[in-house]
Amino acid sequence: MMMGHITFFWGTNTEILFPGWPGESFSCYILALIFVFMISLTVEWISHAKLIKSGISNVASGILQTLMYAFRIGLAYLVMLAVMSFNIGVLLAAVAGYSVGFLIFGSQVFRNNLKIEPYQDLSDLPPLNC
Repeated sequence: MMMGHITFFWGTNTEILFPGWPGESFSCYILALIFVFMISLTVEWISHAKLIKSGISNVASGILQTLMYAFRIGLAYLVMLAVMSFNIGVLLAAVAGYSVGFLIFGSQVFRNNLKIEPYQDLSDLPPLNC
């Protein structure tokens, strides 16, 4: 029985999320890092999205909001499990994905109004607290 790393390490020979994935190929490792980056970017997009249109019923709105929340939490746990591979590249990909996602979807950089009022009903979901 093979044990995984219990300390952070730098290298391409790691397992992320599934046994045998990404394998021993450098290109598959880079693909895995891109996958982790995209998942964390998606978590930030969902966290700051305004997808529920006004005018629908409270019940439908609540169910849609709950489904969005469950999807966001599921993706966030996948990123957490990937980081638990203790691979520094995976950690950097996750942090970069969350950071770029916040820059694009959550910061004031791409907003027209200059009011700096954080979390002023800008999204359908509360901030992610993990």
